[in-house]
Amino acid sequence: MERVVRVFEAFDPETPSLSVGELAARANLPGSTASRLVDQLVTYGLLRRDAQRRVRIGVRMWELAARASPTQALREVAMPFMEDVQAIVGHHTQLGLREGHEVLFVERISARGAVANITKVAGRLPLHASSGGLVLLAHSPPAVLEAVLNGPLRAYTDATITDPVMLRRVLADVRQQEFALGAGYIDPAATGVAVPIRDPRGRVVAALSIVVPNDHQAIAGVGILRTAARGLERTLRGPARS
Repeated sequence: MERVVRVFEAFDPETPSLSVGELAARANLPGSTASRLVDQLVTYGLLRRDAQRRVRIGVRMWELAARASPTQALREVAMPFMEDVQAIVGHHTQLGLREGHEVLFVERISARGAVANITKVAGRLPLHASSGGLVLLAHSPPAVLEAVLNGPLRAYTDATITDPVMLRRVLADVRQQEFALGAGYIDPAATGVAVPIRDPRGRVVAALSIVVPNDHQAIAGVGILRTAARGLERTLRGPARS
């Protein structure tokens, strides 16, 4: 089972297809073992080979994952509100969850010609490096917060926060203000703006964010996101009891 998991972990949003040799190297498996596992998984539709004989995730695997996805309900509830936000901002609107020390992006809407944005659906970023990640980190358990503060803080640009003292101060502001603004953290031309999404028990379970040009108008996105977040949270709570 461990070897099968390593086969699937070899794929990521930037490399949706691999040769058997590339897959073996990424999964740290002997070539013969990788080839045998690929053949077995192709038989069950969990992997497939394309016209160039490169290996890809199979439709059956996608079907099973989508059916069992714990994020499916949240994504379905969030999508109408994300579409409303996107109609106003016209660049990128996205939904992220915390997975360990990273933010996992589970949904994204983008416009043609929008500002640069490296995030993708099923892609990840370190919590400290994006506005959505900052929101999630600010409301994470103390053990997660301290692990991130004590670990390496990767710099994507000169604006990325890499000083743990500064990061702690920024997170305190995020908790107080209920939004995060990441100007140029990932790309100098882009700013991320994010707000928390809370479940009916008041726990922060997601971050709703936009990526827009890095200019003075970015802060206007806070109000747009807050309105959408309130509507999303009301929907998560369900009909009010009379």
